[in-house]
Amino acid sequence: MDIQQILTKLPHRYPFLLVDRVLEIERGQRIRVLKNVTINEPFFVGHFPVRPVMPGVLILEALAQAAALLSLDSSAQGAIREDEVVYFVGIDNARFKRPVGPGDQLILEAEIDRIKSGIYRFRTRASVEGQVAAEAELMCTMRKVA
Repeated sequence: MDIQQILTKLPHRYPFLLVDRVLEIERGQRIRVLKNVTINEPFFVGHFPVRPVMPGVLILEALAQAAALLSLDSSAQGAIREDEVVYFVGIDNARFKRPVGPGDQLILEAEIDRIKSGIYRFRTRASVEGQVAAEAELMCTMRKVA
């Protein structure tokens, strides 16, 4: 899935779209996504000027976007509708093991662990050059906008 296809599925746009390409997907099972990290990212201006580091919360958000693509591909819906929002309902066991900076290619992996009562639980991992940068269990749900 290239960026044009991703844009038809996710409502996120610059500067908050944090996925560039889907590398692999197994419907209902797992996904591998690429995020090219560049010095032009707006967060690098202040995080940190001397040693640019991608904020951990944005790595988690990128993992959540990858997970959303997996859940959308696995459902009949196919894309997030304009009257819906995907919310985090939990982040467990988040660990940050390596900094991510300009020039890195972040590989985002998500596996569906469980679906219950409209809540998806994913096991996720972000890595750079085979080294784990972050991992977490993410729980998300879709709700209509009031």
